[in-house]
Amino acid sequence: MRCADFVVKEPMVIGHECAGFVEEVGSEVKHLVPGDRVALEPGINCKRCELCKQGRYNLCPKMKFFGSPPTHGCLANQVVHPGDLCFKLPNNVSLEEGAMCEPLSVGVHACRRANVGPETNVLVMGAGPIGLVTLLAARAFEAPRIVVADVNDHRLSVAKALGAHEIVKVSTNIEEIAEEVAKIKEAMGTRVDVSFDCAGFNKTMATALSATGSGGKVCLVGMGQRELTLPLTSAAAREVDVIGIFRYKNTWPLCLELLGSGKVDVKPLITHRFGFSQKEVEKAFETSAGGGNAIKVMFNL
Repeated sequence: MRCADFVVKEPMVIGHECAGFVEEVGSEVKHLVPGDRVALEPGINCKRCELCKQGRYNLCPKMKFFGSPPTHGCLANQVVHPGDLCFKLPNNVSLEEGAMCEPLSVGVHACRRANVGPETNVLVMGAGPIGLVTLLAARAFEAPRIVVADVNDHRLSVAKALGAHEIVKVSTNIEEIAEEVAKIKEAMGTRVDVSFDCAGFNKTMATALSATGSGGKVCLVGMGQRELTLPLTSAAAREVDVIGIFRYKNTWPLCLELLGSGKVDVKPLITHRFGFSQKEVEKAFETSAGGGNAIKVMFNL
């Protein structure tokens, strides 16, 4: 019942990935009208603190974020949200794709933080939903070679279908890091410039640090463990930079451009769809919790 330092202390509405129709607008909202289809950026920052003024509003200490305790989320029939955080969808982008702007934003922000580009060979540790959108973002940022590693064969097959150049099956055994790093380097065929740990465990982060070439970057995206024990000394000796990301900033316009242009296709990630009745909501959560082939489970109201 927690994610990092965000702890659930009382019953609350969850959900932070959403899109929908505008029903009503305030008198000062000029760019939207009722009936518009919009994707919602879920974090409301204060706009007054130093971090907000510096443009790093995702780090605002007073952020009110959908589904992050104690702020109620968007798993509801209606929400009230600031107009500047509602982004009109291109005509060829569906509501489902609009809702996927949120996870895609994590991958986009990670690639921006790590300066991924046409000369950046990328390793992605973890082929869950966030690992897969990070793969899609790295492709959109024109990374020439991308290797994805995971423990799950099905997730690896999805990563391959989405454009990973190579996939590597790994284990949860921390004693096998050296052997798996060798496999990753062989699959890459050249140096690893940037590694994204999209799981956030001792094993995945240690593997990323060991696999990344001297002078490269490791970006911690996942939050699997609150505390990690890592081989930082050897990484420091090779000047491997370790960077973190927290949510995202100014990503919705780019995500909608990537989706509208067809440069990114998130539709294969939507594996299940349910209505919004009590019975279907329960079934949806059971489907998601059961793992299997589920990646993104979508509610359609």
